Amino acid sequence: MLVKLKPIFLFLFAIALVVTTSVQGCVAKLDSSPKPLRVGMNNWPGYAIALYAKDAGLFKKRGLNVELVRFNNQQDNIRATIRGSLDASFVPLWEAMQVDPGDDRPAYIMAVDISYGSDGIVARPNLNSVAELRGKTVAAKLGTVSHLILLEALKASKLQPNDIEIKDVSNDTAVQLLKQGQVDAAVVWEPLLGQTAREIGGKIIFTTKDVDSLVIDGLATRASYANEHQAELVQFILAWFDTIHAVETQPDKVFENIAQQLNQTKESFTKDYSGLKQGDIALNQRMFDNRLQQAKQEIIQLLKNDTRHRQVIREDIQIDDRAVKTAMKEWKKP
Repeated sequence: MLVKLKPIFLFLFAIALVVTTSVQGCVAKLDSSPKPLRVGMNNWPGYAIALYAKDAGLFKKRGLNVELVRFNNQQDNIRATIRGSLDASFVPLWEAMQVDPGDDRPAYIMAVDISYGSDGIVARPNLNSVAELRGKTVAAKLGTVSHLILLEALKASKLQPNDIEIKDVSNDTAVQLLKQGQVDAAVVWEPLLGQTAREIGGKIIFTTKDVDSLVIDGLATRASYANEHQAELVQFILAWFDTIHAVETQPDKVFENIAQQLNQTKESFTKDYSGLKQGDIALNQRMFDNRLQQAKQEIIQLLKNDTRHRQVIREDIQIDDRAVKTAMKEWKKP
């Protein structure tokens, strides 16, 4: 026997069906939104380019929801990635090779920049070269990039690490000690490098422009994440190349945006960035062809030659070229 429904029941049934379909559609839409890709960074000019990428929607255009997490301490940054609190970190190769041992190993997946004059050694007025540092005291924080800069400067001048004394202090303290005459030289980076030289009437006796520097900055993750999230990492690197293209084609716009986010002037940020070789496709091609493997071995040797740092050397770091080489093949100018 058929039951004839009254018009009011048919109307209510239709409304219920529409509401149910709409709710299901909303849930599906929420489920399809990309999971945040959490990336650690500090305000180093080479990393700060990512601030523009996010603000300009370049990550979003690549289908990514990127969350940039700020750190002051680079070891805290890369440690958070290895332990799973972050998905990736902008971090120097040197720092990634010193992260605490854990259940996973670090994987270096993209080159962001190479220091090319941004870092160096400033000395008191009567010192004219790194070779003259023999028997002198240099301020540098052991186990950090400052230590690396000092070691590569000594190597270039054919000095051994134990030919000098190291005052283990932070960047700002190093400058103060040099001004007070308590050390003979200090390892610092711009703008403090040039500013300090002017204030004490001293000399910049070494910068990373003088060598094929090991101060290589890049993007690191953990090996397991790299294995499981190649698609997301490729898209992140494509967005990075989009950003570098913007730097090359409209630098004033990019640098003005970043300077505002960092509370700097555009001129000061532009000067800071000029001391770097930027992480474009050409640089990444060179880095992942063989240079990163060479740099890894050179860093291991430098650390072994000067054990004052007391750090555990992560010789198991993986130089993983899969995502970056895929991105280099796929990238086209916007």
